[in-house]
Formats: sequence, structure tokens, C-alpha cells
Amino acid sequence: MSGISPGASRNTRQRAEVRALLEESDQFRSAQRLYADLRARDVAVGLTTVYRTLQALVDSGEIDSMRLPNGEQLFRRCSTHTQHHHLVCRLCARTVEVAGPSVDEWAHQTAAHHGFTDVNHTMEIFGTCATCAKG
Repeated sequence: MSGISPGASRNTRQRAEVRALLEESDQFRSAQRLYADLRARDVAVGLTTVYRTLQALVDSGEIDSMRLPNGEQLFRRCSTHTQHHHLVCRLCARTVEVAGPSVDEWAHQTAAHHGFTDVNHTMEIFGTCATCAKG
């Protein structure tokens, strides 16, 4: 028996609905928001299924996730699969993909210096967008 959970690699109708919803916006959204949007479209899906689907899409590299400073996890389908970072508005979650210096080498050197292996990293820049700043 493999270590893959049942249905983890299946292309289900619910997964297709979540993908389609993520493709409609360039903003990061919470699982709860995506769930509410799916229910508003009369998609029969449970919140647990939404969480599992999002995690499977993150694991496969199809979508990005990030954690806000308050701990909330958000999800987004990025327009590029190359190295990039996100500039995110703290108020409305407007997100801009930005090219920037790669932090890979620094992250791996720092981890190695402290004896860490199997290193991953994220870099998000948080601020207030011009629209929200005008208030």
C-alpha cells in the first residue's frame, strides 16, 4: 500500500471547481472564503474537502499559499512559476507579484550554518496599498 492518502491524486469535480475559482482572481483568499464562494455557486462541497484540495494543490505546486502575520493561511494561483515574491496589502489582500533577489542561496547557507537541512522558505512583503491608504 502506498503512502498516498485516498483521493489525494484524483482529479475530482471539487478540485476542478476550486481550481476554476482560484483562476478568477489574482488575490490571496482563505479556505473559508473559497468555501463560501463555492457554496454561493451551489457547489456541493464540504469545508474539509476544500482544505484537503487546497493542500493537495499546494503540495503539487499548482498554487501558492502564505501565512499572514496573524496566522491565517491564504491561497492563490500565481501567474508565474518562476522565483518571485508577493507584495500584499494588509487591509484588502491586494497582491502584486514582484521579481526580486533570490533568497535561496542565503536561506540555504544560513540553514546549513545552523545545521538545518531540507530547507524551504517564503518571503512576503506586507503593506497598505494606495487605494486602502486613501481610505
